[in-house]
Amino acid sequence: MVSDRVSTVAGERFTQLSTPLYFPLTMPIHTAGMTPLRPIRFRRSRTAKTVEALTELLGALTLERQALRASQAGSGKLEQNRIAIARAQWELSHALIARYAPAEAAAQSAA
Repeated sequence: MVSDRVSTVAGERFTQLSTPLYFPLTMPIHTAGMTPLRPIRFRRSRTAKTVEALTELLGALTLERQALRASQAGSGKLEQNRIAIARAQWELSHALIARYAPAEAAAQSAA
């Protein structure tokens, strides 16, 4: 009851304790180890491709992906194509930065 000094409601048993006193009474959380979903970060290729060459490569990879989907290719082939597209997009962004950014900004993006 409300007039009782000790609460008779089971859920309120520990709510009157301060946080430092209540903390040891809580059950620990156990987690499982997880592997990262992201692949290892892309690295720049030794031979720098031009923006135009990378744009053509992206077009060809996109057409290949459309053909793979039309032929109902397996998930492995689609994943390889997706990674190739992501890498080409990554290289294109760095090529555009190198072309249009001042030298100081390009040095910061490489770091």
